[in-house]
Parts: sequence; C-alpha cells; structure tokens
Amino acid sequence: MENTVEVENYKIEKPESWAPNIDDNQLIEYIKESDFSNKQVEEGRDFCYFLDKVYYTNDNGNSEYACVAYTLNEPSNLESASVRDVVVEENETYIIHRISVLRDGVLIDKIADTKIKVLDSENQSEGGVLSSNKKVNITIKDLRLYDVLITEDSRVKVFTDRDFMRKEFLKYVYVTPSTYWAYGNYKFSFINDRKDPIAYKKAFFRDEEGNVLEPEINYLKQGERFVIEKENYINFFDTNREVAPFIDFATDSNWIDLANYIAPLYEEIYNKASLKEFAPKLVEKLDAITDKDEQLQFAIDYVQNHVYYIFNADEMNGHKPQEPSVTYENKQGDCKAKSVLLKVVLDYINIDSSVVLVNFNTDHYITHYLPSLLTFNHVILKINYKGETYFIDATSRDEFGLVENRGFIYFLHYLEVKPNQGLQVREPHKFTYYGINEKVDFSAQNNKGQLKLVTTYKGNRANYMRKYFKNTNKREIIDSWNNFLFYTLNYSNDRNGTDIRTIFKDAVIEIVSDDKKLNEFTIQYYSSIENPYFTDQQKNRFLMYFDRNLVKNNARDFMHTDIPFWHNFDNEKYEIHLTTDEKIDVQEKYTIQESTINNPYFDYTSRKKVTKNGASIFIDYKPLVNLEIPLKDFEDFRNAHHTVADSNFGIGIDIIEQGLLNMLKYSFKKRLK
Repeated sequence: MENTVEVENYKIEKPESWAPNIDDNQLIEYIKESDFSNKQVEEGRDFCYFLDKVYYTNDNGNSEYACVAYTLNEPSNLESASVRDVVVEENETYIIHRISVLRDGVLIDKIADTKIKVLDSENQSEGGVLSSNKKVNITIKDLRLYDVLITEDSRVKVFTDRDFMRKEFLKYVYVTPSTYWAYGNYKFSFINDRKDPIAYKKAFFRDEEGNVLEPEINYLKQGERFVIEKENYINFFDTNREVAPFIDFATDSNWIDLANYIAPLYEEIYNKASLKEFAPKLVEKLDAITDKDEQLQFAIDYVQNHVYYIFNADEMNGHKPQEPSVTYENKQGDCKAKSVLLKVVLDYINIDSSVVLVNFNTDHYITHYLPSLLTFNHVILKINYKGETYFIDATSRDEFGLVENRGFIYFLHYLEVKPNQGLQVREPHKFTYYGINEKVDFSAQNNKGQLKLVTTYKGNRANYMRKYFKNTNKREIIDSWNNFLFYTLNYSNDRNGTDIRTIFKDAVIEIVSDDKKLNEFTIQYYSSIENPYFTDQQKNRFLMYFDRNLVKNNARDFMHTDIPFWHNFDNEKYEIHLTTDEKIDVQEKYTIQESTINNPYFDYTSRKKVTKNGASIFIDYKPLVNLEIPLKDFEDFRNAHHTVADSNFGIGIDIIEQGLLNMLKYSFKKRLK
C-alpha cells in the first residue's frame, strides 16, 4: 500500500471494543444469496447484503463505525467504490479496519491494493470560508464488476478545549437509509457512554398505511444503547413528497436551560471593552450623525461592509465569540464576531438589540428536533426600534437602506441569547412597501409597437437588482428582459424559433434612480417592435401582456405531504396600458374580466379600464409571508392561485379586422356570448 502524505488523519487498525468484532468466516456467512437478494438483482439494482452502523459517544469524543458488504453489479457503483473521499474534521481520524472483496466465493484482502492520499479539503478560502478539514482520498485497484465489496471503518472525533460545547452537549441526527438500496440485514446502534442522559426522538416514521406516527421520545442513560435491526429491508417512503424518517439524539435539556448556558458566554464578551476605548474613530463618526435613523443605518453598513466575513468551520459551534475589539482591529470575523460587534455599536447609540441563533437550512425541522444549541449554525442580530422588530444579518454585503427598508430575512424559529429564553417563533409579516412596482405602456400604431417599462424595486428586490446590474454585462441584461417579454407578449406562440434580438431590435435598459436610504432601485426598458400583435392560427390578432411572474407555479404545483408550503412572496403592483389604432372588441370576456381574491394568506385584485382603442389593468398583490401554510388551508390557497392564473395576471385586447366578413364574424361571435 502506498501512503503518500501524513498518517495522523487516518489509521489502519482493529475496531474499538464497543464496535462489532466480525471475522472472515462470519463475513462469508453473511453474504448469502436469497430470494430477496435475487429479486433486487433481477430488477437491475445493486444489493447490500448487510450494513452494521454504530454511533458511540462519551464525554471525550464521538465515533461512528460501519461495516458494509454490497454488490458491484452496476458500473456507476463500481466507479464510485474504486475512488472515494472521506472528509475528516480537525482532531478527527478516519480508521480503516477492513477492505475486502468476495470474488467467486473467495475472500480477498484489498488493503494492499489501496492507495491513500490526504489532501486539504479547502476550496472556498477566497470567499472567507476557512476550514482545517482534511480529505482522505481512497483508491482501490482492480475492483471488478460482480465483486462483493466489504468495507469496515470508523471515524473518531476527539474533543479539544475549543470543542467545549460539543463536550457538554451531544446532537446527532440518524436518517433512515436511501430508498435505492435493499438490505439483507440492516442494523443501527447508538451507544451512550456520557455521564448525562441522552434523549432521542423518532420523527416521520409511518404505519403500514403510510400515515405519520406521533413523535416518540425516550432516554438513554450512560451505558445504554438504542438498536434498530431489520432483515430483508427496503426503506419505503416517497422521496418527492415525504420526509425520510429520522431519529434526533441530543443531550437531555430544554430551551430555557440552554439559553441560560450560552447567555453568560456572550455577556462576558460584550463587557470586555467599551467602544470608545477600542474604536474612537468609529465613535467620532457615529457622534457626528444627528439623525437616529441614519445613525442606525451607518452602524449596520459599517459592520456589514467594512468588516470582512470569515466563516471558520472549526470554530462555529466550538468557541466563545471573538472579542469586539479584536474584530474591529482585524476588520474580520465570523457571524458571531460580526453580530457581537454590531450589538456593541448599537449599545453605544442606545438602540436595543440582541444576538439570536438561527439555522436557515433546517428551519422547518427545528420544532421536530429536540432542544439543542447544536441545532443552530448561524448568528444574526435582532433589533427593536420604534416599536418594530428587525433582523439583520451582519455577514451580508450589498445591503442598503434605513432599517425598515433593508432586505427581509425569511426564517421562523430562533433562540435569543438572553437568560430564561424559550424557542421563539416569528409572527407572520406583511410588507409596508411593494417589492415590485411596475408601469407598462405598450402602444401599436401603423403595425409598429412601442414598449416602455418603468420598474421600481425595493427591499430584497432592490438589493438583488442593484447587484445584478453591477455584475452583469449590459447585453446579457437586455437579452434577459427580451426573453421575458417574448413570453409575456405571447410571441412564443406565433414566432417561436425566431431570434429574439430581431424582434426587439433597438431594446435599451437603463438605471433611472438608485435611492440608498429608501432602498429603491428604478430601471427603464424601451423597445420598438415590428408587428407587435400576436396572431393565432385563424389569423386573429391580439395585443397582449401577461406577466407570468404573477403566476406562482411553485404554490400551484406543490405536492409535499410532510412539509407545509413556505410562503415568502413580495408585495407586487402593476399598471399595464395597451393602446392601438385599430378597433377592438370592448366586450371580450377576458379583456373585461376582473378579480378579487381575499384568501387568508394573500389579497389580490385586478381592475380593468377599457376604451374603444385600448385597455388597462391595475394589479395589486399583497401576501402575508414568513409562515407555513397549514395543510387544512392549502387547497383553498392553491385554488386561489389557480384563479390568478386564469387570465387574471395581465390583459389582452382583440382586434376587429376591417371588412364586411370580419364584421359579420365579430357580430356572430358576440351573439354567441
């Protein structure tokens, strides 16, 4: 075997005493064909003869063990088995116990055919993501189709002083296996060897009819173990519509005790030094601002944009926040450091704030998990100002506006770093402004169209658009708008395949204004269009403008049974005017159709104004956001969006062609209505 780099990140030795002890004869005995295994192979799937997994924890570290034997009948699995990477954290060791294959009934040791390299697992340092993780690259020579591969290994994480929180608290989420694999024998064991009891909660397990069972919570004392063992096992759940069953293991605690544990750690840091002592120049700038709103904006802008964000993966869950004086001096820090610095700045200007713990990625699951500080992976700041509550991510960049106009952060659950705090749930939110406010004028004269859009973006939309216009080529931006309008004007149905640039020949787009306090970003698009009408197969002509962004297809198509729909849309307002020098059908059903939707989760109105040579629509959409739509309300919510999609997201006008036959056709059509 060729070992090319340092060996401290991996070892080759026997398993620990708490792990199973499986000899070669037992291995061969476990790998037996059966009616169950033959059926899986006949269906073209690889088969796992057995999988034995163990998670072991004590007060000094955590370890994971696995012994698995599976077929290499599929080329893709052969490829992934031949070369794989194992990422190990700081002070974690990957231990290889066995690498073998069963070939034609003979067990062959493949350790000698294994090449191991240890590499830095680092590819994001330029973006401020620091990690001392290592990547153990394992290459096994001469694996063959129809071999049975057996691997037995462990990962052992030894705690350091920096891991004081992991020493104190355990969190481990066991997720039931992939639905791809069928298992002859499957076993999972959790062994608690810590002095404190471990709670475990089973979630999203189902009965034989597929109904989710009530969560079940039990406890493991020191020396006790939890075991799942199954034969001829396939994990049946609908991966597209259901959550995989999982078990959350965590040190037995409650949210109030956890808040009382972490609050003093932060309180100690807040009081290390005063802002006047370590940041006199910043204090001078703050004191020079007399308007409180602007003072708050300056403080947020300073920490977000003048202090570089560094995410240290090894320290995120493992150490006290960096002192604000160090963060200010070095002009860099992780989310904890930047949030603490911002709080100290706000304390100086007498604005109430507190650090809060969040996890945007698993926000929905937090109430399904047991209470644990290790559930959270990010720190932000909660600001109470003028009777309103705002959440600010100190690690964000390219954010602008007074506090009420800044981008809105979507999440539901958080733990405030103060004594005696429980897990909090944010109230649903209604925006006081429109994320999009757009006016469209589309006129057709002498079979030539003039199209003008003036759009004002605010809040999150303004931040995104400002960044998009800054970082994107102008030609690419115009092409993006042209492509959107190609569908909005329905040209995709009568001139599909045409080069869009030949339709919108002289399209221009420009920034009209950029208000950094109101966080409003206004743009204007203009283009002239030859043949502006959509023409159907019967040669009928229409002037149309239907903005498909108003049709929330992710709401209409949502089908998940376990996770409620997350409602996070912006307020939107549109004013669309179509005019022509042709005669139009002023009684056409969809031209005059209006809508009023008062769903508990959004209000939507469309109002029309029709003249002999044109029509206008005024659309107002105001959702209640930052909430999960309860299952009992979802079908009504979905149907309300179907109503929007039923020609209520824009306007079209029908041209009455000149000539006797066309007038007769129009009169006949009118009588049929």
